Amino acid sequence: MTPLIFIALALAGGIGTAARMLLDGIIKSRVSSGIPWGTIVINVSGSLVLGLLTGLASDQILPESWHLVIGTGFLGGYTTFSTASFETVRLIQERRWALSLFNCLGTLVLATAAAGLGLWIGGLI
Repeated sequence: MTPLIFIALALAGGIGTAARMLLDGIIKSRVSSGIPWGTIVINVSGSLVLGLLTGLASDQILPESWHLVIGTGFLGGYTTFSTASFETVRLIQERRWALSLFNCLGTLVLATAAAGLGLWIGGLI
């Protein structure tokens, strides 16, 4: 990895984190629910984009350096497994069993399906 790629990756991670905070705030201000929709939307959309990037990189349409910077940097900062885990535990502590199960399994299924869809679309292009 070149120093330029390393710097771009770090900057992209910071931008991804800021994008996550912004989008989560927008969703929380518009949706009043026990379900952490912001985190779900962020993780599912990040999985979709990562699948798409991976499909494009696999077919050598997207240079590997861009795949690294956007996929690892931006999307690494944008998506958040730890917040999803924390929110699931919080729901369990509140004894909101159905919501915690939906948050845990729903996010896993939706994010995995989104990644597969993105990979499939990336392979078509």
